[in-house]
Amino acid sequence: MSEHPELVAEQAYIDHAYACLDAARSRATKLRSMVEVGRGGTTQARYERDVIEEQIHTRLSQLELGSASLVFGRVDTVDEEVFHIGRLAVADEHQEPVVVDWRAPVAEPFYRATGREAMGLILRRHFVTRGRQLLDMEDELFDLDRLDDTYQGHGALVAALEQNRSGQLRDIVATIQGEQDKIIRDELKGTVIVQGGPGTGKTVVALHRAAYLLYTHRFPLEGQGVLVLGPNRLFLRYIERVLPSLGEAGVHLSVLADLIADLFPDTRVRLSDAPEQARIKGDLAMIEVVRRAVRDRQRRLRESVVVPFGVVRLRLSIADSAQIVSEARRRFRNHNRARTFVENEVFRRLADSHRSKPDPEVVRSRLFRDRDVKEALEWIWPVLTPHQLLRDLFGSKALLRSALAAGFPQFDEIELDSTVAELHRERGDSLTDYVWADADVAVLDEAHSRLGTLPANKDEEEVRTYGHIVIDEAQDHSPMALRMVARRSLNGSFTIVGDIAQATAPGASSSWGEVLDLLPTGRLEPRIRDLTLSYRIPAPNLRLALKVLAVAAPDLSPPTAVREKGAEPTIERVDPHRLLDGAIAAALDELSVLDGGSVAIIAPDSLIDELDRRLAASGVEYGRATNASRNVTGSLHPELALVPVTLVKGLELDGSVVVEPGRIVAEQPQGLRALYVALTRSTKRLAVVHSEELPEPLGGLVEPASDPSGPLTLF
Repeated sequence: MSEHPELVAEQAYIDHAYACLDAARSRATKLRSMVEVGRGGTTQARYERDVIEEQIHTRLSQLELGSASLVFGRVDTVDEEVFHIGRLAVADEHQEPVVVDWRAPVAEPFYRATGREAMGLILRRHFVTRGRQLLDMEDELFDLDRLDDTYQGHGALVAALEQNRSGQLRDIVATIQGEQDKIIRDELKGTVIVQGGPGTGKTVVALHRAAYLLYTHRFPLEGQGVLVLGPNRLFLRYIERVLPSLGEAGVHLSVLADLIADLFPDTRVRLSDAPEQARIKGDLAMIEVVRRAVRDRQRRLRESVVVPFGVVRLRLSIADSAQIVSEARRRFRNHNRARTFVENEVFRRLADSHRSKPDPEVVRSRLFRDRDVKEALEWIWPVLTPHQLLRDLFGSKALLRSALAAGFPQFDEIELDSTVAELHRERGDSLTDYVWADADVAVLDEAHSRLGTLPANKDEEEVRTYGHIVIDEAQDHSPMALRMVARRSLNGSFTIVGDIAQATAPGASSSWGEVLDLLPTGRLEPRIRDLTLSYRIPAPNLRLALKVLAVAAPDLSPPTAVREKGAEPTIERVDPHRLLDGAIAAALDELSVLDGGSVAIIAPDSLIDELDRRLAASGVEYGRATNASRNVTGSLHPELALVPVTLVKGLELDGSVVVEPGRIVAEQPQGLRALYVALTRSTKRLAVVHSEELPEPLGGLVEPASDPSGPLTLF
């Protein structure tokens, strides 16, 4: 291929842009010396210094690109204007624009222009770069009126797709396609649903949308905050570099457990519920379960309380306590906020119980620490944290039975008994040692909403709300989880991302309507945007996966592969005793073929520990993907990763080895959909290794081999 005639000139322009960027960094750094405050500085001066220092730090973060390329394109307009498009805006020493931020309105035609709708362009140029070096260019001329409206910048797009993965998601700012750009630039108000199959880029579109909204609506979003909610911590570590590479480091990346930990930092979420437990805890019936659990702790006395008060005795009767409970329930929505009222009523009733009618405040001051009075108050109306309430609930079969009977009135005695047994767990020695499961998080949040903050506890945080919330893999959030997220929304502005075909969690949504019913979408009609082109997955791999989709979700429209060419997937049957070694051997073969790419061994949870031991014993360098705590750093291993099928959703790799599909289907609540997810992670090569019979959608693709331990040939 001959060299583009303007390659040298464009390289010189890129060098100039980087020089201007370096100068901007230098100016921002020099500002620090201008705001130094000596030992005798005033409080106001120190405050101003801290504010300016924070602004300088933010600016330097915005100017930090790492290894990402600054400039990736250019547009020439009919008005004879030329704009170079890049990750962030750069100006020269005269404040003349050198690079236009990709989010600016003038950059929109770079992503949206087509042969039928040129949007004022006569040329669009895509750069293929590596860091500061320009490798190649691709031009599209808009005066020919013969451009493909489906996707643009084919050469740059394919070059980006063919790059090896590193274990971290990369931005697509240089190759955003028209259908993706429409979603990114959609208005802030209301709810946008992004429905897209595997490889359509829905996650990166959502992240670019977050960056675009912050750029376009800096005020008020910078103060209100933008939340990106991921399905697990592995996923968060996988996407964590995208927004900083786009100049936005202030977006909050969280999982559900982080939202409750923001309120209660000592919450330890380390357990995984069994599918049936997760389904029950995610059901909206848990609203009534929590309400009844709280109500069961609002109790009249079992016997009257009589306490000495000087030479007389004061009395709180069972009837008095019942009246106090009834009145407190009527007046207060939040349990803990009623505690002061209950205390006042208890001491008033004690005072009124004697004909001398002592002052209730005097009674309070003298009897507040009386053991019988304290026990009576704790019995009638205890102050509770969500953790205390649920630990007591799950630790008592009687309390569980009462609460579950209220929440699930359709249960007969057998179902009720089995559910009580399913959810019951020992209270343990102390609350601080108690460990929670993922499905408990939304129930804890519901309990916090019902209980309210502790009386006179000024340190307890209120629920943090956000001006915009991005929910990735939203189809897998339970109804209770979506209700929890709804409490974090300031104004009903959401970007909801997912694929109904990949709904694999217990109680997962079967339609976007079910998701929308649980979110505060406001008066605006939700906008549903479909991503139909699978950029990541080559056609041979996608055809195999669609065999599974046709059975798992026959009513859903499949995505279309952009890349028709690619290596055919392989299916190999091995002897059961050689399954794990065969999977490792297949992964090493894929690594050698890819020459520097990333490969994942995707296996059912039941095989992960033994695969981990085999890999460790083999001496192969690899990483095991885990859903570690929020304080653990790291990401997928850049070459070989061992990934449970329950954590693989949303990830992309150069190659993948899917182990024992039949067991994946058998172990997962929605097994065929889980298998569909596993088969759609690879951008290049896919291998399947099995010893058991293949699931029906795959079984018809192969003929039995004469040697059952030998390889089978696809098609």
